[in-house]
Amino acid sequence: MRVDQRNVRKVVIAGGGTAGWIAAAALVKQLGPLLEITLVESDDIGTVGVGESTIPTSRTFHNFLGIDEQAFMRATQASFKLGISFENWGRQGERYFHSFGTIGRASTWMGDFHHLWLHARERGFAAPLGDYCFELKAAAAERFATGKDAQINYAYHLDASRYARFLRALSEPAGVRRVEGRIERVEQNAETGFVEALVLDSGIRIEGDLFLDCTGFRGLLIEQTLQTGYDDWTQWLPTDSAIAVQTASVGPAVPYTRAIAHEAGWRWRIPLQHRVGNGIVYAQGCLSDDEARAKLLADVEGEVLTEPRVIRYQTGARRKVWNKNVVALGLSSGFVEPLESTSIHLMKIAITRLIQLFPFDGIDDALVDRFNTMSRRESEGVRDFIILHYHLNQRDEPLWRRCREMQVPDTLAERIALFRQDAQAYQASEDLFRVDSWAQVMLGQNLEPRGFHRMGRMISDANLTDALKDIRTDVADRVARLPAHQDFLNRYCAGAQASGA
Repeated sequence: MRVDQRNVRKVVIAGGGTAGWIAAAALVKQLGPLLEITLVESDDIGTVGVGESTIPTSRTFHNFLGIDEQAFMRATQASFKLGISFENWGRQGERYFHSFGTIGRASTWMGDFHHLWLHARERGFAAPLGDYCFELKAAAAERFATGKDAQINYAYHLDASRYARFLRALSEPAGVRRVEGRIERVEQNAETGFVEALVLDSGIRIEGDLFLDCTGFRGLLIEQTLQTGYDDWTQWLPTDSAIAVQTASVGPAVPYTRAIAHEAGWRWRIPLQHRVGNGIVYAQGCLSDDEARAKLLADVEGEVLTEPRVIRYQTGARRKVWNKNVVALGLSSGFVEPLESTSIHLMKIAITRLIQLFPFDGIDDALVDRFNTMSRRESEGVRDFIILHYHLNQRDEPLWRRCREMQVPDTLAERIALFRQDAQAYQASEDLFRVDSWAQVMLGQNLEPRGFHRMGRMISDANLTDALKDIRTDVADRVARLPAHQDFLNRYCAGAQASGA
């Protein structure tokens, strides 16, 4: 049923930051001639600004917007990312990579490569699983190149504040109108409850047909105004705080993020061209702010460039991402902690979905329901993947024991049981993470399957040995031809390192 007959032409984006300017850049690029786009933000309101690591879908989005990679990387002082190094997540002292690459060669219709690898391991002639993945071995060797001579799957580390400025510089000349000011009041239609206008502290009134809430955790429109409701996922993802700090680089930038578990959570290390982003994620019930700050500063390398700042959050999701004529993007729609760098992806897929389902002729229930269903499935899939890391641990501290013993969502429990019994992993149509991702994390955190597909029995040991050797040799040869990651950065996209980064 069409609940609002008005044509949608005026789009108002409440809030800037990464989410706001991603939305503005996408809308004006794809639908600019059809819309009037206004973005309202206040220089007095800070942004979280620590989403500095991405996944490969960012490249697809940039192609979607026609963004030049080298210009983007110079502007944001970005480096390349081939995956995440997980340290101490299974047991203290252990390390594994979740890479962005494909393990082995293309899977057959019958089964994925890891089944052949498990067979070869059982027979005693398999190398470590990571030896068969180009991106993983390149990351470990700190080597990188891109272009036609180096086909490689990668993402970025970037400066989130610079990224928002970069997108703004693209959006305003293309037709986005930016209005400076703090939102003082939200006006709603008395009958429908639809938002009609934002009133700023200056008295300016910004009318719109569709409003995008990019106001961060506070959810000014989606929650404070429409009271949409929030589903709390803290029972599965127990951390609720983070402290972020920037430090000077002390060595070459490595092409991967580090996620290092500690007794009450984990900490990150994200190398950019001009600095390193550091942070500690923790549960307040297990570690105080002062203890977390001291732990973070004791572990960082290089000169501390910024004052450490505490960020509070509650993992979960808004019950509706689209409610009436308000669509929540970014932190206002929910938050799954930054372990697998999905925050920016979720912003980009949401605005892409909105463009595909844009309500030009008015807002109707079927359209809104479809948008919300797709958003919910994707966010729950990301949630399950993050829970997996916490649940599959062999640590002894109280937080980790509780995570290991907790009852996980049925959707995740089914995946774990399937892999534990038969080494089966899958990627459903709404899933972000691929089979290789699930397999790398499950095996990396010591989930040993009891069985696996026996297609390997149809290959002789000699032939399978040769095939695995060929893959491993090819990976090693390709990695050896790559330059050092820092050397490639210096040639490809080094930019002026402006102060105040």
